[in-house]
Amino acid sequence: MLRILLTIILPLALWVWAFVDCLTTPEDEVKHLPKVVWVLIVLLFPPLGPIAWLVAGKQRGFLPAASAGARPGQPADDRPGRPAPRGGRPLAPDDNPEFLASLKKNNKEHEDMLKQWEADLRRRERELRDRDEPEEGRKP
Repeated sequence: MLRILLTIILPLALWVWAFVDCLTTPEDEVKHLPKVVWVLIVLLFPPLGPIAWLVAGKQRGFLPAASAGARPGQPADDRPGRPAPRGGRPLAPDDNPEFLASLKKNNKEHEDMLKQWEADLRRRERELRDRDEPEEGRKP
């Protein structure tokens, strides 16, 4: 069983996974060769093609390749303190400054709404108290 796993199932799974990964990878993340060439290498050389794709075919890591003139470790657009999105993918909500700003705006709107509700509640309580108290018991 182990021999079948190591000689047939595992290489087949690696080949299928590398093929699908190669097909679904955006063109700008493919390194060294055009994407079509990588697809052919993965298809035509099953034991070595998928391994070559995993090692050298796809840009991997947290930051995209630096643009010309960019310093290593700095975002490509040189905005300090703002992480560079990976391969055009969206940032996580806690890393996205626009999302955090929208939360602050929503928080301010909710605070204003709460103040209006509290003022309305006080007004209604005052009206109920005035309606329930007898006229002669009120002090001017």
